Amino acid sequence: MDMLTIILNNTEDLDAVLETLLKVGVRGATVIDSSGMGRTLCTKVPLFGGIRNLFEDCRPNNVTIFSVIKDPGKLRNAINAVKKTMGDLERPGAGFMFVVPVTEAYGFAPELNGHDE
Repeated sequence: MDMLTIILNNTEDLDAVLETLLKVGVRGATVIDSSGMGRTLCTKVPLFGGIRNLFEDCRPNNVTIFSVIKDPGKLRNAINAVKKTMGDLERPGAGFMFVVPVTEAYGFAPELNGHDE
């Protein structure tokens, strides 16, 4: 069981990424508004105003999506599908995606077909 975390710097991509997750069978995810360190510094700390030049679009907000996924195959499908939806994650400012192991989790919603993941 793993937690897939996706940080979207372009919040306009949120609907597309959530639809992508649904298409590969990821039913539960949490979406939170978030802010990166550099983006926060460039808008809120006058001393670091020069850091603004490091960002093409110095918006203070991004969106973080996370979902605990039991099935390794579903996780791999989700990762591949999100990569296609988001494009090149290596380009500056695109976003960030990572996976961390989860040893215990409780409160999973049942799958739409009535079976657990």
